[in-house]
Order: sequence, then structure tokens, then C-alpha cells
Amino acid sequence: MQHLRQQLLAFMDECVYPNETRYHEEIERNRWAPSPVIEELKPKARAAGLWNLFQPGTEFGAGLTNAQYAPLCEIMGRSIMAPEIFNCSAPDTGNMEVLARYGTAEQQERWLKPLLAGEIRSCFAMTEPAVASSDATNIQASIVRQGDEYIINGRKWWISGAADPRCKIAIFMGKTNPSASSHHQQSMILVPMDSPGVRIERVLTVFGYDHAPHGHAEISFENVRVPATNILLGEGRGFEIAQGRLGPGRIHHCMRCIGVAERALETMCRRVLSRVAFGKPLAEQGLIRANIAQSRIEIDQARLLTLQAAEIMDTAGNKAARAEIAMIKVVTPNVALQVLDRAIQAHGAAGVSQDTFLAAAWANVRTLRLADGPDEVHLEAIAKLELKKIPN
Repeated sequence: MQHLRQQLLAFMDECVYPNETRYHEEIERNRWAPSPVIEELKPKARAAGLWNLFQPGTEFGAGLTNAQYAPLCEIMGRSIMAPEIFNCSAPDTGNMEVLARYGTAEQQERWLKPLLAGEIRSCFAMTEPAVASSDATNIQASIVRQGDEYIINGRKWWISGAADPRCKIAIFMGKTNPSASSHHQQSMILVPMDSPGVRIERVLTVFGYDHAPHGHAEISFENVRVPATNILLGEGRGFEIAQGRLGPGRIHHCMRCIGVAERALETMCRRVLSRVAFGKPLAEQGLIRANIAQSRIEIDQARLLTLQAAEIMDTAGNKAARAEIAMIKVVTPNVALQVLDRAIQAHGAAGVSQDTFLAAAWANVRTLRLADGPDEVHLEAIAKLELKKIPN
């Protein structure tokens, strides 16, 4: 485990950080094309054994536990370009886990293998613009059986990665049986992105950032026909799949957030050591020192809570860790945002510009207070579990 961490740190220093400027320049020149430097580095990462590290099973990945993967995911989270280089980026990680856990042999052969090889990308189509999708029972998209096919209709948005030209498959969540009990109405099905009736209506921005070439799309699905064999696990199993997918996905987001916060703190420290105001270095100003100390405390608290959640997931299962997963999903994005905000403040006007990674990182992390469930939903779940501990 330690050797993987050292290998990853060395790869980041040698190949990732020095290429960040090139990465952004390539995207500026051709926003919706894959970055050549990413494609150059992926084979190097694979050759170094730094590939599919997120996969818990040895059949498809490195066979690491959540607790073992956590420090590696944190390191990758320090750079916006890094996760894809190691084939550990969302939403592909979650989709690969779904296919590995619930997919048929045929589905795995057609879609999982090229995803594991980094040859294609994928998206997850759940959220809808017309309903409050934090309550997944509100989902209105339909999946209707007709002979040997399913017909799919609906409108989805914030479908991350769908605008990437390499995105070839969507995992689509919709209702197969609106008359069933509320948590058995939904199903998930595989929809090839080139299917007739699939149309990207627009690309959404995050505080003005379009996150090209990944992007976040609004997509219409109009009478899309796919083979009945594309259903995942069976009709009415959508919630079951979602719960299996979201646990690891949420903890990965949190691990990456800690990496962002660590880099922000380091950036802040370098800045205040190099700048002088009112006759002394900023690092000697009391408020600056307090911000640095508070950031260190908060990051370490968030990391320890995340590692605790990972350990419970590994030893007792995702369901047993639902309170801890909910807690870290609230804590880590908020901590990262606080640290980023302090670092931005320490940089003055430069902090809100493109001259540092801070402004873009803040906009990206802010979305995580909404993605995979908003703070309010997680807080409600935590409170319910806590209240159950009190005897009647």
C-alpha cells in the first residue's frame, strides 16, 4: 500500500503538475476534444500499475479496500486532470462499479471492458429538471417494455460527462412500474449515447465554468429504443443499484475534496510567506496564522472522519456506514470550501483569477454540496439515525 502511495506521489510530481498548464491550454484551443496530454499520460499510468485503483475486486482493479484507496484518491484529488489519467474519475468509477457488481456477462463485455481500458467514457442519467430529484421517488422518466425492447422517454440534466465525445453509454434511471411501491417503481437501463432519440439539448455551466471537455449536459430522450437485455439487474431494482453505487461514489468525492483542501492550504502558506504588507510578511499577521491553523484542524478532522467511514464500509458494509457516509458528504465539501475561501482571500485579487487553481476549484467543490444529495438530505438522514438511538 505504501509503495503505491510513493509511486503515485512521484507520478504526480513528474507527470501531472508539470503538465497542468499544457492541459488547460489544450482545452482552450479545442474545448470539446479530449486533451492530448491526458491521452499521452494514461498509458504511462497504466504501465506503472496506477490504473483502476478504485476497483475493490482484483478481477477488474487493484483490489484495494476503501481505507487503502482513500489516501491515493486524496492525492489524485489535488489536480483536476489527475483522476482521469489513472482511470479513476467520476462518473466512470461509479458506472464501472455498477457494471462489475450488477451487469451481465454480455453487458460487461460490451461496456465494462472498454471503460476499464480507458477507451470510452460514460454518464449517469438520473436528475431531472422538472422535479426535485434529491427525492428519487419523484423521477418521472419512463422505461416501457415493448416486446424485446424498452422504450425510454424523459428529460435529464446535470448529466456529467455526457458532452465528452468519448461518452458512449449512459446508465439511465426511470420508472418501469408507476403502480409498484415507491421504492420498486424505478429501474436502471443501459442506453448507448448514439441511440436515435438521444439528444444533448445544451451544456450547463457551473458558476460560468463549462468544465470542457467533460461538461454537464441537459439531455432529451424521445422514444429511445434499446434491447430488453440492457436492463440492469431487473425491473424495479433501480433503488437497490443506486444505493450500491452512491456509497463508494460519495466517499470518493470526499477523498478528492480533502486533496483539494490540502493543496489550497499549501498554496496559501506559500503565498503568505512570500508577500509583505504593512511592514511584515503576511505569514506574521495574526489573522493569517489563525486561518492556517484552523484550516489544518478542519482538514485533519475531515480526513479522520472519512477514514472512519471507509473502515466501516470495509468491515461492516455500506449500509452500516450510512451515517458516517452522510456525515462526510456534508463535512468535507464545506471544509474544502472554507479552506479555499481563506486561500483566495490570502491571494487578494489573484485568488479569483485564472492565475491559480483556487477559483475553479471553489466552483467545482461548491457543486458537491448538491451532487449525490444536498446537505439538507444528508443532515436529515443523520438526525433520523441519531434519534433512533434514544429508547422510547
